[in-house]
Amino acid sequence: MNRHASRRTVSGVRRSLAALATFVAWAAWPGLAGVAGLSACSSPPSGFYTLAGGMPLSKSRGTAPPALLIDVAAVDVPAQIARTAFVVHTGANRVNVLEQTRWASLPADEIRQALSQELAQRLDTFDVARSPRPAGVPVYRVTVNVQRFESWPGSHALIDAVWSVRALASQTVVTCRSVVSEPVSAGNNALVAGHRQALQQISANLAEAIRTLDAEAKAQARRLAPAQSPALCPTT
Repeated sequence: MNRHASRRTVSGVRRSLAALATFVAWAAWPGLAGVAGLSACSSPPSGFYTLAGGMPLSKSRGTAPPALLIDVAAVDVPAQIARTAFVVHTGANRVNVLEQTRWASLPADEIRQALSQELAQRLDTFDVARSPRPAGVPVYRVTVNVQRFESWPGSHALIDAVWSVRALASQTVVTCRSVVSEPVSAGNNALVAGHRQALQQISANLAEAIRTLDAEAKAQARRLAPAQSPALCPTT
């Protein structure tokens, strides 16, 4: 091989290596761009909230059996809020669904659990829903149908519910409606706190109705009073 041929061979090898390096760089670039794109488009972490739990216990239950039991049935809610994402009102006919702000479980389950815990504490008892019931202890079934569950950021949290309490022994029933609106400041924590306070008020109404029915049942059992008409709805 002469000198000129050797030079051409070396030059060709250098050009091939340069072209290969350029190809590798361009091949790698879309992957790097894809990684950067994924990083830029990744969703922020979701925040989860609950209406149940976190309530201070005024006292612990003793070992004596409760004087009455409650059976809190599944709660009905409007279809618009039957999702874990927050649904907030921004106008008379407009709502926003906050996909990154969620309830820990479906709102119907959150409401039922919150009411169950509140009633158990107020009445010094426990919830026997889907559980065997001991004989000789009166059981009161609680049914709640939420008509409206509205979240207005920086304004108020509203719960409008029709509820009933039924004494399973006598089938005596009282049906009432509670409409509770709690003022709230800005932020999701304030909305959740507002709904908790509204549920506490509804629980107070339910507890009052249960106590009234139970007192009437005991009075009738002792034959100290004739049968009475169903209890009146509590005033809020």
